[in-house]
Amino acid sequence: MSTSSAMVSRPAAAVSGVLAAGSALAAGHLVAAPLQPSASPLLAVGNSVIDLAPQPVKEFAIRTFGTADKPVLLAGMGLVILVLAVLAGLLSRRDPTPGSVLIAVFGLLGCVAALSRPDSAITGLLAPIAAGLVGVLVFRWLLARGRPDQHTAPPLAESGGRTSVVRADRRRFLSSSAVVAVGAGLAAAGGTVLGRSADLSASRQRVADALATAPPAPPVPAGADFAPAGTPTFITPNAEFYRIDTALIVPRLRAEDWRLRVHGMVERELTLSFADLLSRPALTRTITLACVSNPVGGDLISTASFAGVPVRDLLAQAGVRPGAQQVISTSSDGFTAGTPVDVLLDPGRDALLAYAMNGEPLPAEHGFPVRMVTPGLYGYVSATKWLVDLEVTTFDRPAYWVRRGWSQQAPVKTQSRIDRPRARAALPAGTVTVAGIAWAQHTGVDQVEVRVDDGPWQPARLSTEVSADTWRMWRVDVELAAGEHTVTCRATDRSGRTQTEQPADPAPDGATGWHSVSFTTG
Repeated sequence: MSTSSAMVSRPAAAVSGVLAAGSALAAGHLVAAPLQPSASPLLAVGNSVIDLAPQPVKEFAIRTFGTADKPVLLAGMGLVILVLAVLAGLLSRRDPTPGSVLIAVFGLLGCVAALSRPDSAITGLLAPIAAGLVGVLVFRWLLARGRPDQHTAPPLAESGGRTSVVRADRRRFLSSSAVVAVGAGLAAAGGTVLGRSADLSASRQRVADALATAPPAPPVPAGADFAPAGTPTFITPNAEFYRIDTALIVPRLRAEDWRLRVHGMVERELTLSFADLLSRPALTRTITLACVSNPVGGDLISTASFAGVPVRDLLAQAGVRPGAQQVISTSSDGFTAGTPVDVLLDPGRDALLAYAMNGEPLPAEHGFPVRMVTPGLYGYVSATKWLVDLEVTTFDRPAYWVRRGWSQQAPVKTQSRIDRPRARAALPAGTVTVAGIAWAQHTGVDQVEVRVDDGPWQPARLSTEVSADTWRMWRVDVELAAGEHTVTCRATDRSGRTQTEQPADPAPDGATGWHSVSFTTG
């Protein structure tokens, strides 16, 4: 028997590679779930890709995919793994060594990625090790099952015997592949279930019971929005609040297990439990948060009522030393943000360690059990979710996004957006309502103007102001003849600064420019 005659067919080799890769990922996911979910090989490598990606690539992903950037990343990684898995199989038709080495190398990369995570532990190595072992074993077993059994093949002249043996070989391989596919599916499902076993519902319910003593949010005054005219409601429902973060999976930290360390350039280090936080005097403030990645006219802005403890109270108790410039806040998944000390100590700012959002415990996606909320600053320097650490330090230590080229100081820029009419809408000629939002957090919006085509600017009617830390709605009715039209808006804040017409990308400190919408009437 020649070696080539016992080669695995191309389809069987490719399927062996794909199923081995799927089994490896599923095994790693299952092992990581109860120990360190972020060590799941796909997630660990994905997080490393996010951390190591060049700044232009990050900006492209945010600009192109917005909030879908993480699913796109995972889908892209899945495609790359699929191609490499097929290649591993095809290279191993005669000998399983090449594909086995490739799978082992990826297991090693998983180990490196798991150890590189800020929340890594030695137990995090178990998941990529398990993935590598399972991947190699499944790969070699499937290749062996897919190799023609030449020893038992009868002569060709024996009543089609060769055909029957080939069919038997194919059935053997298909049945083995089905077993592997089912096993991998069960392992992946088991990992998902175990990953969710740290169920936060009971912990969130206990927090909800404790919130009965929290001060209620001030009532929203009548006329705070023009929702019937097309603006958002003044308060954004929790389920609709924008989400931007670096987490491929949402950290699941129970309030009972939460601890916050306050240290660095302080007179006294503090360590607080969630019960300690709840025992402190609380505030409830309605605040508009905006992402620095929000393009002109974008929707990465929302408003909610947050309840929590003023950050300045903790810093006062710790005693900030002279020379301190910023507080580095760290998430349980390792993300960091640097917030100026003077902003956090400002008695008129009310930066919070928030544990409630719109009268409910923080949703897991928005930082349960505790996050930071700082009025007037973009979220990447002020709104760390899943907060576990506050270090008082200087600007010599750059935080996550500052290391990647974004600005160290990031006050929110005065901006406005048209929500109605929608771009390319077809409306009846005559009276057309133009409506939208404007924001200049911690300064306040004083005026919004609208221009139709190349006509003069005309003032819009503003909604009732709730506070300088929240957005403000506006509307204006214009008379339009049949045809194509473009409306443009601009806002002026309370300091007298009118938003600039000059367009600028979000990087490095927020987008600028006037928002315009084109539509037709007839």
